[in-house]
Amino acid sequence: MDLEFNKNDDSMRQLLFQLNTKLKKVKLGGGEKKIKAQHDKGKLTARERIDYLVDDSDDFIEIGAFAGDGMYTEVGGCPSGGVVTGIGRVSGRQCVIVANDATVKAGAWFPITAKKNLRAQEVAMENRLPIIYLVDSAGVFLPMQDEIFPDKEHFGRQFRNNARMSSMGIIQVAAIMGSCVAGGAYLPIMSDEAAIVDKTGSIFLAGSYLVKAAIGEDIDNETLGGATTQSEISGVTDNKFPNDEACLDYIKSIFDKIGEFEKVGFDRKEPRLPEKDPNELYGIMPQDRVKPYDVREIITRLVDGSEFDEYKEKYGQTIVCGYARVDGWAVGIVANQRVVVKSRKGEMQMGGVIYSDSADKAARFIMNCNQRKIPLVFLQDVSGFMVGSRAEHGGIIKDGAKMVNAMANSVVPKFTIITGNSFGAGNYAMCGKAYDPRLIYAWPTAQIAVMSGASAAKTLLQIKVSTLKAQGKEISEEEEKKLLDEIKASYDEQMSPYYAAARLWVDGIIDPKDTRKIISKGIEAANHAPIKEAFNVGVIQT
Repeated sequence: MDLEFNKNDDSMRQLLFQLNTKLKKVKLGGGEKKIKAQHDKGKLTARERIDYLVDDSDDFIEIGAFAGDGMYTEVGGCPSGGVVTGIGRVSGRQCVIVANDATVKAGAWFPITAKKNLRAQEVAMENRLPIIYLVDSAGVFLPMQDEIFPDKEHFGRQFRNNARMSSMGIIQVAAIMGSCVAGGAYLPIMSDEAAIVDKTGSIFLAGSYLVKAAIGEDIDNETLGGATTQSEISGVTDNKFPNDEACLDYIKSIFDKIGEFEKVGFDRKEPRLPEKDPNELYGIMPQDRVKPYDVREIITRLVDGSEFDEYKEKYGQTIVCGYARVDGWAVGIVANQRVVVKSRKGEMQMGGVIYSDSADKAARFIMNCNQRKIPLVFLQDVSGFMVGSRAEHGGIIKDGAKMVNAMANSVVPKFTIITGNSFGAGNYAMCGKAYDPRLIYAWPTAQIAVMSGASAAKTLLQIKVSTLKAQGKEISEEEEKKLLDEIKASYDEQMSPYYAAARLWVDGIIDPKDTRKIISKGIEAANHAPIKEAFNVGVIQT
């Protein structure tokens, strides 16, 4: 291997070390003391409940592990958004699991918690997957109630989704394994079946303190809404169990008896590993943000047998399109290609810029995949669309719109992996979060922003300097450089994949070698949801 490869490999491994270190911390939730407090009450933690429930914890795909990362620091933070969500198998059935983490502010709902819960429900609804709620929450985090309570994408939306999923025939099972208070009480009771754990589970619209304040009644929480009350007197819950394990065993037994579902019928053959070593992904991906590389070298280390049937290979070369298999599933791949182009000023490295011919090719390829019922995989490393008079005169806006139109109207499921840059309109055209990818994950090398850090910093600096000059203030070269560095540092922080993952712009950050697993499990989930809508791009300019 050459020196450049080794440098890239070393850089990627350092990023993966950082990723794994941060993941270990996130998985502690509220910390060791809070975990011990859960155990002292005879309760499992959210992650322990999931591990016990699923057939294979290594098979579980977590969604939103870094939700809330670096946010709400003024109140102690909210690791993983105070809830663990993902896709796993229970008694052989793929399903979505949502487990409140009571070690984080007693499982209270922050704004990001609501966003994460709604994302989990969205995954269930899009893929027609059964969903399991493991409830253990103190309800809305009251100091931030104005950011979580009344709006469309706030706390109440989950109950609307409960009702919608029920009408869609999506199975919902809930286990009340701790507190379940106020509006949150509707979530398990709007599910198909609700189990409760004796002595530790409770469900009521108002706890004993609020009851005392509201109507003057003296009553303890257990008598008010404990397992015996709600299972034997009110009939609100269906069954009670002596401990977490027994409750989770019952859920397993429910899923063991679920009937078959209608499948889409995406094509799958016997899976094969790539012939080219996936470990080499680390050395191929450049640490330099604009350095060219051949994205085919990435693709052939992700796909079965390293076999890739390219579409229009010699046309529109800044986007690579083609057919392959991932873990046996047939896929259509749309990937950005970094190239070196010649300009009037000499050679120029272009980090995944989309030209008119590339956009045209990608649009046609997306249409073909829809025609053939082949799921789409987008590998993003894009700086945006080409700019300048030549591009504008050639109709870059029209061709870009054609690609966005085809991608946005695609009825086959889309999966997005951000491997490098994800800038500007390129993020949109390559199926960013706004365009409903079934799953969207980032490599540790990803950067997401409206433009690169250097370009943004220079633009913002120009605006700042102009403003100061308009106020009659002069700025020295030294002050200008200091200001530029400050702006760039702030902007670079916001470009980080962790910044994006904290806000659920992506579903998570993964080791490149886990890309196959994410795509395969995602297509398996999508195979639950028959395509009822015909593909139609509407009106496009040709």
